[in-house]
Amino acid sequence: MNNVSHKGRPTVNAFLIDADNFSSSAWIDEAFQMLERTEGSISIRRAYGSSENLKGLTDTLRMWAIRPFVNLPLPKNTTDMSLAVDAMELACMAPRPKLVVIGSGDLDFVPLVVRLRERGIKVVCVTERGKMAQDAVPAYDQVLYVGGGQVDRPKLVEAKPLATTPVSAGPEKAATKSPAPKTANPKPAATKKAVAKKMPAKKATGATTGAVTVQKILTAAPNLKAGQWQPLGDVAKVLHDEELLAKSATSTKLFNKFPHHFELMPPGKPNQVRFILPPA
Repeated sequence: MNNVSHKGRPTVNAFLIDADNFSSSAWIDEAFQMLERTEGSISIRRAYGSSENLKGLTDTLRMWAIRPFVNLPLPKNTTDMSLAVDAMELACMAPRPKLVVIGSGDLDFVPLVVRLRERGIKVVCVTERGKMAQDAVPAYDQVLYVGGGQVDRPKLVEAKPLATTPVSAGPEKAATKSPAPKTANPKPAATKKAVAKKMPAKKATGATTGAVTVQKILTAAPNLKAGQWQPLGDVAKVLHDEELLAKSATSTKLFNKFPHHFELMPPGKPNQVRFILPPA
């Protein structure tokens, strides 16, 4: 796509990443591929965050030529404010950006989004679906979801009502089938045995998370063995793929079961995890 305005000036697009919220290398890769396909090249590429989070994204920042902006080491998170100040500074440039993409689902950015739109700038949000504050959605011109693909995510959303139908229909089916066992009361022992045989099969699918051990986690995510900080989203995806983490379960709850083996940060909204190496 040719990024040239009708006046002959090059169109400026900016992608500002809140690396304390949008912290997965895979998400950033997917976001750039999606944006370059739909919006053209991104001229201004910046990532804001703590030194720990930006260090975990070193390879991604280098690959996409993203400028890192490290926050001051203050007790309160200043990432949102740093990103907002730079966004308004860009909005006052000549020429100002035609498009500003914010890589974060935080609700704190809504006032910024409104001001940018008032200046005639298109504002797009790129985020992982679980990180998106739903009250922030109407403020953006468009919201793009990553972490599973832009094509697959809408299908999952549409499938939710279908998933609820079998759940509500389950008791109805049981109710329709219940008269048959009632007429076959002479063989209660046989039905109990059949239920007993089926129980282990159901437990086998639900017992994966219960049987998770530190060794299984390290085997599934060998990068953790080095004791270095890893993006929590990347590790969680691996654990989901290996069926060590149920779809409805969160990775933070799993790692909190092993406080002597794994450490999460930052405390409020963890997005990094590391394996605590045993003392030498």
